[in-house]
Amino acid sequence: MLEPSFCQPTRISRSVARFGALALAAILAACGGSDDDGSANAGATATLAVLETTDLHFNVRSYDYFKLAEDKSYGFERTATLVRAARKEFANTLLVDNGDSIQGTALADYEATISPIPCTQQLSMYKAMGALGFDAGTLGNHEFNYGLPFLNQVLGGGLDVEGVDATKKCAGAGYPMALANVYSSKTKKPLVQPYTILERTLTAKGADGKEVKLPIKVGVIGFTTPGIMNWDKRYLEGKVYTEGAVEAATKYVPELRAKGADVVVALLHGGLDSAAYSPTMENPGLHLSKVAGIDAMVMGHQHSVFPDAAATPAYRQAGVDNKAGTINGVPAVMASSWGKSLGVIQLALQWDGSKWVVNKTASKSELRNTQSKNAAGATVYVEPDAAVAQLIETQHQAAIQYVKTPIGSTDFRMSTLFADVGDPGAIQIVNQAQQAYVAAYIKASLPQYAALPVLSVSAPFKSGFQGGADYTDVAVGPLAINNAADLYLYPNTVYAVKVNGGDIKNWLEAAAKRFNQIDPAKTTEQSLISTFPGYNFDMFTTPDLQYEIDVTQPVGSRIKNLAYLGKPMDVAQEFVIATNNYRATSGKSFIDKLDGSGTIWASPDANRDVVIDYIRKNPTVTRATNGAAKSWRFAKATTAGPVVFSSGANALSVAQAAGLTNVSLLAADDGLGKGTSKYGIDLSK
Repeated sequence: MLEPSFCQPTRISRSVARFGALALAAILAACGGSDDDGSANAGATATLAVLETTDLHFNVRSYDYFKLAEDKSYGFERTATLVRAARKEFANTLLVDNGDSIQGTALADYEATISPIPCTQQLSMYKAMGALGFDAGTLGNHEFNYGLPFLNQVLGGGLDVEGVDATKKCAGAGYPMALANVYSSKTKKPLVQPYTILERTLTAKGADGKEVKLPIKVGVIGFTTPGIMNWDKRYLEGKVYTEGAVEAATKYVPELRAKGADVVVALLHGGLDSAAYSPTMENPGLHLSKVAGIDAMVMGHQHSVFPDAAATPAYRQAGVDNKAGTINGVPAVMASSWGKSLGVIQLALQWDGSKWVVNKTASKSELRNTQSKNAAGATVYVEPDAAVAQLIETQHQAAIQYVKTPIGSTDFRMSTLFADVGDPGAIQIVNQAQQAYVAAYIKASLPQYAALPVLSVSAPFKSGFQGGADYTDVAVGPLAINNAADLYLYPNTVYAVKVNGGDIKNWLEAAAKRFNQIDPAKTTEQSLISTFPGYNFDMFTTPDLQYEIDVTQPVGSRIKNLAYLGKPMDVAQEFVIATNNYRATSGKSFIDKLDGSGTIWASPDANRDVVIDYIRKNPTVTRATNGAAKSWRFAKATTAGPVVFSSGANALSVAQAAGLTNVSLLAADDGLGKGTSKYGIDLSK
């Protein structure tokens, strides 16, 4: 890593605190090797490796608190191993975090709201990051999720904003934060410092090939998405305000340069969007990269990757060069999320005798992933850094006990075992939670849509693809947080889209691809379920909306008798549909409006967190209230031969409890080798 500037005692003391006596010895050694006359070393070169983590979302450990199991595919403890390897590879490194660090897991919730950490204690996420000695960071939108007083505490104090004690002194993050585009309404000044200047010493190669030590000033400036004003309106309205990233950069980057910054690194908690620029733009990376004076840019928020080596990269807009790893010529990275990747920008520097100059064309960017494939095609995972887990073990175990704590109870087995044939038992409560969440937000913040009915769709995310155990299946009795999370498998966020009755019909037609076309005249066995994934079988679960699926008809002609409030659906009537970010932005194969254009609200909250919160507020879960509302049924059809499907072994009682009297068990073992049974369905009933 970069050595702290030895001409500032405060820098040395901070390093001693971080690394101990060995670090002090190294710094003093560097002092001895420093050149007093920088001009004598004109032409010296160096590489500064900017290392980025982003959207860690409190995934310190490679552990899923909802499944109560290890998950090697993510975790900061594995990213830490990549950081240490990079520091061995590069003489000069700068480690930065791009925000969305303090929210996202049960451990985060535990420390923020369940058993709030004291002022004297660091958040476990920051404590773990302290083991790596981060140089700087910025704030993402999720840093605001727990309110400004909590943010003030975990950052160490100093937020001069209404309702917050700015004089409070707490443990803090352990590294300086920079955020240039969020202001206190009280002071009209940046909520936290807009930038920080890090004075360091570079190990360089002189023109004669010998090693030299030369000073450098690195300016780090941060930006977050203005969406915070919508997503956390209840905490932020009237207390802070935002400006666009481009406007903030245009204001503060020249200040950084005037104060002697040789290199300016922009930390953008945002990504890339080809739309025309606006100050409220969520992902302004294409535009920010054009601001003069920015030498490197780290990105995030979109949980995507850049540069992307895939055949079809995630970003292909004008100005984006995945091969060079640049955005409009500026070296850039976006290191996925949850610690899955480490972003590495190698900035090529040249000393002109008084300052460093960046050679952008000689710089390069890459991602280093915590998992890869070996020659045999097997997945290989980077080993975790053992020191990280030890630092938070006590809190980790406390969070595990927390997620095991009941938040409610259910009087029925909540399962997706028979969701494909009409049991809404594990889906209705998801729809209820999403609907209530979106309806409340519209009432409070989007009055222009207040007159529109709010409905919700969800799907059986676990529907047997991996075998007989691959179903949501929550037993009768206490509901703990991890049980509730089983109801919603993916870490999606809630989105609201505006559609009309015609769109709803087309949406349901697309979802009905889940079924093969059944020939009523065929006497031999026919399989009901197609290869269309269960997680795409979107369905409503409300008495207000009714429809039939006629599986004897071809794709696109299956939805019959679609009605709303007992009357045939008016194709022009408008609705708001609560769904998830994936469907709302990547569902164009369903309807055109699911390409993002129909979205009226992109919430910051995960669907499964919304479900958990709903159960907390409605702890007595019953079949009658939360698991019996059937919006759809199969259109009646008499078939000459059996219609069959596979599901979990010997689970007929689940179907019967759900009132599916037309389902029968045909074979305890369906012969597929997946631990599933064969069932029949009588479509004439």
